[in-house]
Amino acid sequence: MKKYVDYAVKQIEALCKTPSPSGFTVKVISKLEKDLTDLGFKPIQTRKGSLICDLGGEGAPLLYAAHVDTLGAMVRSIKGNGRIRFTRIGGYAVNNIENENVIVHTRDGKEYEGTAYLINPAAHVYDDVNTLNRSDKTVEIILDEEVHNAEDVQKLGIRVGDFISLDPRTVVTKSGFIKSRHLDDKASSGILMALAKMVADKKTKLNRKVYILFTTYEEVGHGGSAGIPVEIEEMISVDMGAVGDDLTTDEYKVSICAKDSGGPYDYDITTRLIKLAEKHKLDFAVDIYPYYGSDVEATLHAGYDLKHGLIGPGVFASHGYERTHRKGVENTLKLVNAYVTEK
Repeated sequence: MKKYVDYAVKQIEALCKTPSPSGFTVKVISKLEKDLTDLGFKPIQTRKGSLICDLGGEGAPLLYAAHVDTLGAMVRSIKGNGRIRFTRIGGYAVNNIENENVIVHTRDGKEYEGTAYLINPAAHVYDDVNTLNRSDKTVEIILDEEVHNAEDVQKLGIRVGDFISLDPRTVVTKSGFIKSRHLDDKASSGILMALAKMVADKKTKLNRKVYILFTTYEEVGHGGSAGIPVEIEEMISVDMGAVGDDLTTDEYKVSICAKDSGGPYDYDITTRLIKLAEKHKLDFAVDIYPYYGSDVEATLHAGYDLKHGLIGPGVFASHGYERTHRKGVENTLKLVNAYVTEK
């Protein structure tokens, strides 16, 4: 299993370093398409830009879904002083991106570096640095270019509607921690790629038909609403496990979600996941996520008739600078594998 956990961690690292805010995911989907093709599969892009891949097996079709779109921003307006006002993509606290390096991606393929700064960031000059409310009115993007006005910025080719990606600052420590933006949900995307490699290497034998799906609009609510094969009987979102408050998961566990803001998950699937985790003596938790939605809920809202579940490695500081651990990756991979190999 160590070989495939190592593979998952390498995939996670590479995926996190590939910019993909919701709506601008072509690079990361192209990477996954190539990697799956190299493993011998035939992935297919949907019209919406998701990527689906048949891993094989027969009977009782199951779909595992992870999302590769992330939080980010978009150019809302260009200020008279050459700074950029942004609009958020996805739900995050603006203070979580203050002083973060960013890249502005133009529609003609250019990239410009910059930083998200408070409008009055100098503590030696402004007395409200600690108290100013952080919002898209008080935090702005300053480009690492010699620009002095809106016209200078426009000459670079930057326009309203250009995407802005956040520096992931991905670090894998010797002690096994993975620290990065966008572990939601590139951690589980890497885990599904490791499952695909296990199948390709004939190290796991599927007991049913299995698909994996990488969606591209989860962070804005409609990632799993289309592109689901009609024969699918069960769908499990492999996303992040939330850490905090009275929840019992942590970075080392696989988290099984019993209920989130969209309501309870399927009784049979959730129970089977728990029993498999117990059987294999996995480090796991069963939790309720109070402010959380998943791809499979979008699928259900779209009218698909299927059973649904949700699991994932515990991820600390969700929608901020996140962290998990390779133990959480391993426990999740083992549960994902057990669910499709055991009767």
